[in-house]
Amino acid sequence: MTSEENIRAGLVARQQELTEKISEIDAMLREPDSADAEDRATENEDDEVLEDIGNVALQEIAQIDAALKRLDLGTFGACTVCHAPIDDKRLEALPYAATCIDCTT
Repeated sequence: MTSEENIRAGLVARQQELTEKISEIDAMLREPDSADAEDRATENEDDEVLEDIGNVALQEIAQIDAALKRLDLGTFGACTVCHAPIDDKRLEALPYAATCIDCTT
């Protein structure tokens, strides 16, 4: 398997993992509220945290989608701002990185 195939496989696996997490969060958010007011207040706080986690997951999925598109276009690994190569260590840590370190800051 080529490096590009490995990258694609890793991105797709992460995308599936996040999609499953979002489904689990949606199921938890659909659970009926408690009849007890104090319990309901705690549940509402928990729901806010779950919504935030879900939103972060959705943002990461969007970044993965963009990285997969760059792979399809043959531009993966090049900074979308300056077009310089993105350091391999950065791509290992953040495989959907769209910018080099210099353009990120």
